[in-house]
Amino acid sequence: MRTTIISIFFLLSQILVFCQEQAKPYNPNADARADLQKAILAANVQNKHVLIQIGGNWCSWCLRFHAMATSAKKVDSLIRADYVYLMINYSKENKNMDVMKQLEYPNRFGFPVFVVLDGKGKRIHTQDSGLLENATVKGYDTTKVVTFLEQWNVKALDPAVYPEK
Repeated sequence: MRTTIISIFFLLSQILVFCQEQAKPYNPNADARADLQKAILAANVQNKHVLIQIGGNWCSWCLRFHAMATSAKKVDSLIRADYVYLMINYSKENKNMDVMKQLEYPNRFGFPVFVVLDGKGKRIHTQDSGLLENATVKGYDTTKVVTFLEQWNVKALDPAVYPEK
Protein backbone atom coordinates (compact mmCIF):
# COMPACT_ATOMS: atom_id res chain seq x y z
CA MET A 1 0.00 0.00 0.00
CA ARG A 2 2.77 2.41 0.96
CA THR A 3 4.60 1.67 -2.29
CA THR A 4 1.45 2.41 -4.28
CA ILE A 5 0.98 5.78 -2.56
CA ILE A 6 4.62 6.70 -3.16
CA SER A 7 4.30 5.63 -6.81
CA ILE A 8 1.15 7.74 -7.27
CA PHE A 9 2.81 10.72 -5.59
CA PHE A 10 5.87 10.35 -7.85
CA LEU A 11 3.68 10.08 -10.95
CA LEU A 12 1.67 13.17 -10.01
CA SER A 13 4.85 15.16 -9.34
CA GLN A 14 6.20 14.19 -12.78
CA ILE A 15 2.94 15.28 -14.43
CA LEU A 16 3.13 18.60 -12.60
CA VAL A 17 6.73 19.18 -13.75
CA PHE A 18 5.74 18.29 -17.34
CA CYS A 19 2.77 20.71 -17.26
CA GLN A 20 4.94 23.51 -15.88
CA GLU A 21 7.49 23.00 -18.65
CA GLN A 22 4.73 23.05 -21.28
CA ALA A 23 3.44 26.36 -19.92
CA LYS A 24 6.79 28.09 -20.54
CA PRO A 25 6.90 29.15 -24.19
CA TYR A 26 9.89 31.50 -23.81
CA ASN A 27 13.39 30.06 -23.75
CA PRO A 28 15.87 32.36 -21.95
CA ASN A 29 18.74 30.22 -23.27
CA ALA A 30 17.74 30.44 -26.92
CA ASP A 31 20.02 32.19 -29.40
CA ALA A 32 17.54 34.93 -30.33
CA ARG A 33 19.76 36.36 -33.05
CA ALA A 34 20.12 32.98 -34.79
CA ASP A 35 16.40 32.20 -34.33
CA LEU A 36 15.53 35.57 -35.83
CA GLN A 37 17.73 34.95 -38.87
CA LYS A 38 16.10 31.52 -39.40
CA ALA A 39 12.63 33.06 -39.12
CA ILE A 40 13.49 35.79 -41.67
CA LEU A 41 14.86 33.20 -44.09
CA ALA A 42 11.76 31.01 -43.67
CA ALA A 43 9.44 34.01 -44.16
CA ASN A 44 11.27 35.00 -47.33
CA VAL A 45 11.04 31.48 -48.76
CA GLN A 46 7.36 31.09 -47.77
CA ASN A 47 6.31 34.63 -48.80
CA LYS A 48 5.21 35.46 -45.27
CA HIS A 49 6.07 38.04 -42.65
CA VAL A 50 7.74 37.34 -39.33
CA LEU A 51 5.58 37.91 -36.25
CA ILE A 52 7.79 38.28 -33.19
CA GLN A 53 6.29 38.12 -29.73
CA ILE A 54 8.72 39.53 -27.18
CA GLY A 55 8.19 38.83 -23.50
CA GLY A 56 8.96 36.26 -20.88
CA ASN A 57 7.63 33.40 -18.81
CA TRP A 58 7.42 35.87 -15.89
CA CYS A 59 4.77 37.91 -17.79
CA SER A 60 1.16 36.76 -17.31
CA TRP A 61 -0.04 38.83 -20.30
CA CYS A 62 2.66 37.21 -22.48
CA LEU A 63 1.47 33.75 -21.49
CA ARG A 64 -2.17 34.78 -22.01
CA PHE A 65 -1.47 35.94 -25.54
CA HIS A 66 0.51 32.83 -26.43
CA ALA A 67 -2.29 30.62 -25.09
CA MET A 68 -4.87 32.53 -27.13
CA ALA A 69 -2.69 32.55 -30.25
CA THR A 70 -2.35 28.79 -30.15
CA SER A 71 -5.91 27.92 -29.09
CA ALA A 72 -8.23 30.49 -30.75
CA LYS A 73 -8.82 28.86 -34.14
CA LYS A 74 -9.11 32.07 -36.18
CA VAL A 75 -5.98 33.62 -34.64
CA ASP A 76 -3.98 30.38 -34.89
CA SER A 77 -4.95 29.87 -38.54
CA LEU A 78 -4.04 33.46 -39.48
CA ILE A 79 -0.66 33.20 -37.79
CA ARG A 80 0.06 29.86 -39.47
CA ALA A 81 -1.07 31.08 -42.90
CA ASP A 82 0.57 34.51 -42.93
CA TYR A 83 3.49 34.57 -40.50
CA VAL A 84 6.54 32.81 -39.20
CA TYR A 85 5.82 33.10 -35.46
CA LEU A 86 8.83 33.64 -33.21
CA MET A 87 8.95 34.08 -29.46
CA ILE A 88 11.92 36.09 -28.18
CA ASN A 89 12.71 36.07 -24.49
CA TYR A 90 13.16 39.23 -22.44
CA SER A 91 13.86 38.48 -18.81
CA LYS A 92 16.38 39.18 -16.07
CA GLU A 93 18.24 36.03 -17.22
CA ASN A 94 18.49 37.26 -20.81
CA LYS A 95 17.19 40.56 -22.13
CA ASN A 96 18.52 39.92 -25.65
CA MET A 97 19.54 43.58 -25.90
CA ASP A 98 21.38 43.07 -29.19
CA VAL A 99 18.12 41.93 -30.76
CA MET A 100 16.16 44.71 -29.02
CA LYS A 101 18.55 47.20 -30.61
CA GLN A 102 18.18 45.55 -34.02
CA LEU A 103 14.37 45.76 -33.69
CA GLU A 104 14.56 49.43 -32.61
CA TYR A 105 13.84 48.82 -28.92
CA PRO A 106 10.28 47.47 -28.96
CA ASN A 107 10.62 46.77 -25.23
CA ARG A 108 9.73 50.44 -24.70
CA PHE A 109 6.07 49.44 -25.16
CA GLY A 110 6.04 46.90 -22.33
CA PHE A 111 5.29 43.20 -22.68
CA PRO A 112 4.32 41.39 -24.65
CA VAL A 113 5.18 43.50 -27.64
CA PHE A 114 4.86 42.38 -31.23
CA VAL A 115 7.18 43.22 -34.10
CA VAL A 116 6.34 42.46 -37.72
CA LEU A 117 9.21 42.04 -40.17
CA ASP A 118 9.02 41.47 -43.89
CA GLY A 119 10.77 38.54 -45.56
CA LYS A 120 13.96 40.58 -45.87
CA GLY A 121 14.08 41.37 -42.14
CA LYS A 122 12.90 44.99 -42.43
CA ARG A 123 10.78 46.11 -39.47
CA ILE A 124 7.42 47.22 -40.80
CA HIS A 125 5.41 47.52 -37.58
CA THR A 126 5.70 47.41 -33.80
CA GLN A 127 2.45 46.69 -31.93
CA ASP A 128 1.73 47.67 -28.34
CA SER A 129 -0.19 44.65 -27.02
CA GLY A 130 -2.22 46.82 -24.63
CA LEU A 131 -4.17 48.04 -27.66
CA LEU A 132 -5.29 44.45 -28.31
CA GLU A 133 -6.74 43.86 -24.87
CA ASN A 134 -10.39 43.47 -23.97
CA ALA A 135 -11.33 45.99 -21.29
CA THR A 136 -14.16 43.89 -19.85
CA VAL A 137 -12.27 40.64 -19.37
CA LYS A 138 -8.69 40.05 -18.38
CA GLY A 139 -7.52 38.93 -21.77
CA TYR A 140 -7.13 39.81 -25.41
CA ASP A 141 -9.89 40.82 -27.79
CA THR A 142 -9.94 38.23 -30.58
CA THR A 143 -11.43 40.70 -33.06
CA LYS A 144 -8.67 43.24 -32.38
CA VAL A 145 -5.99 40.57 -32.72
CA VAL A 146 -7.48 39.27 -35.98
CA THR A 147 -7.62 42.83 -37.35
CA PHE A 148 -3.98 43.41 -36.38
CA LEU A 149 -2.89 40.18 -38.08
CA GLU A 150 -4.90 40.91 -41.24
CA GLN A 151 -3.60 44.48 -41.52
CA TRP A 152 0.07 43.51 -41.41
CA ASN A 153 0.24 40.35 -43.53
CA VAL A 154 1.92 40.20 -46.96
CA LYS A 155 -1.34 40.48 -48.86
CA ALA A 156 -2.44 43.65 -47.00
CA LEU A 157 0.82 45.39 -47.92
CA ASP A 158 0.88 44.26 -51.56
CA PRO A 159 0.52 47.33 -53.82
CA ALA A 160 -1.33 45.18 -56.39
CA VAL A 161 -4.26 44.98 -53.96
CA TYR A 162 -4.67 48.74 -54.28
CA PRO A 163 -4.76 49.42 -58.04
CA GLU A 164 -4.38 52.97 -59.22
CA LYS A 165 -7.15 54.09 -61.53
